[in-house]
Amino acid sequence: MDVLLTVVVPVYAVEGYLYQCLESIRAGLTAEENAQVEVIAVDDASPDSCGLMLDGYATRHGDLRVVHLTSNVGLGLARNAGLVEARGKYVWFVDSDDWLPSGSIRAVLDKLRETEPDVLLIDHLRVHENGRLQTDASSPMLRGTVTLDRLLAVQHTAWNRIMRRDFLTKHDLRFPAGWYEDVPFSNPVLLAAERVEVLDRVCYHYRVGRFGAITATRSERHFEAFEQWDRLYAWLDATGVDQALRIRLFTLMISHLLVVAGNDSRVHPRRRRQFFRRIAGLYRRHRPEGYQPPVGTPGIKHRLVAINSYAMYSALRTGYRVAGLRRRSTERTPVVSQDLPSAPQRVQTTSLR
Repeated sequence: MDVLLTVVVPVYAVEGYLYQCLESIRAGLTAEENAQVEVIAVDDASPDSCGLMLDGYATRHGDLRVVHLTSNVGLGLARNAGLVEARGKYVWFVDSDDWLPSGSIRAVLDKLRETEPDVLLIDHLRVHENGRLQTDASSPMLRGTVTLDRLLAVQHTAWNRIMRRDFLTKHDLRFPAGWYEDVPFSNPVLLAAERVEVLDRVCYHYRVGRFGAITATRSERHFEAFEQWDRLYAWLDATGVDQALRIRLFTLMISHLLVVAGNDSRVHPRRRRQFFRRIAGLYRRHRPEGYQPPVGTPGIKHRLVAINSYAMYSALRTGYRVAGLRRRSTERTPVVSQDLPSAPQRVQTTSLR
């Protein structure tokens, strides 16, 4: 039986999470379904015991292919290494510190067979270290009347989209090196696709706040986001993307970079001014004709970027943080215990043509 889906799992320093991830991929599959799925784990020269764990898992189960890289290349290039080895018609990049809720692979296989899209988007839940589940702010974009404009606002990650492998080859879509590698990959994936389908079902549990994760690590490497957005704009220029979509992407870019700038877990306060200045430079370089800032507080921040006023941005940020602390101190928040769901409830689907 031909392989329908290849799951590529890049692995680096995730000893405590690796087995949960691997076990979740094939859990509950029938023999026929199992034969349609291959799993490729890429050991990105992990400094811990992950390489040995992968080899042991492959020996015990016989349904895991392991690729060992001789040097650490980073998440994006490790995904590329797995893609080279893939045999499936579709490929799904699953991060090794995350996991799939029960029934996810079966639901994805069914949708792929039914619709044969270039790209299939799935929903996810954010899972905090204390077990709290949180719906992503962009998840509503997967429901209702689905348009490309709305889908571009869905979190731009690799793991929430399953892609036809020959589609990636046709458009030469690969991950670049560096942090924020999803930016110049995940957006072109949607823009180049002729057929995008949506599976309105939680098929992924995304672990947030994990110690050692990029999004929870204060580092100078967050400045690499600017190079990645420039890469995306080079692709947009080369392919001649519609002006309305360029405006949409520009708005999303500035909003994304402002989120990074305001996150103390990523950008050191002493480096925030420089980060803001870089956002302003990107704003001037890529601002499309016809762009209007969004409404409300986000629009105020966009306008401050436009005039490169870090002093006013800093004062606004401080004011909102103080107000938020005061509000939380006067509120009594009930503690709600919530177990991880074994099977998400939403199963509606929609498509973009």
